[in-house]
Amino acid sequence: MDLKEIQNLIKFVSNSGVAEVKLEMDDVKITIRTTLESSAPEPTYVQQIPAQAPVQQIVATPAAPAAAAPVAAAPAAEDSKYITIKSPMIGTFYRKPSPDKPMFVEVGSSIAKGDVLCVVEAMKLFNEIESEISGKIVKILVDDMSPVEFDQPLFLVDPS
Repeated sequence: MDLKEIQNLIKFVSNSGVAEVKLEMDDVKITIRTTLESSAPEPTYVQQIPAQAPVQQIVATPAAPAAAAPVAAAPAAEDSKYITIKSPMIGTFYRKPSPDKPMFVEVGSSIAKGDVLCVVEAMKLFNEIESEISGKIVKILVDDMSPVEFDQPLFLVDPS
């Protein structure tokens, strides 16, 4: 099992609401535990499917109106002049170092190379994400305390 598969498994478990998943394959044993925000945890039973059986994955997605597609294409053209800062890992995105501290950056903030923009928490480790460019924050693409994926856009920066 490679790192990408493990990262995808962690993402799936965190989004599914399952409290704990144990996976054992040949010489690899993985246990992923998450904390549920509900007051009483519900028991979840996971059954391992044999490798020969086809796996079906059901993903619930909200229905989007068909008219939204042309509208979304116009802002993408405007954003092409900006540089996108992406998440280097899977985890939870935080805009401030702790609940009682101010945000690292806001829309309109000027940043320099090496400035801390946010924190991504992965497996109880808080990783500061630093800017690799100088410029001005144009847009923050992720809400505070939201799960993020590897290579997910976090900020749009105007380098001029």
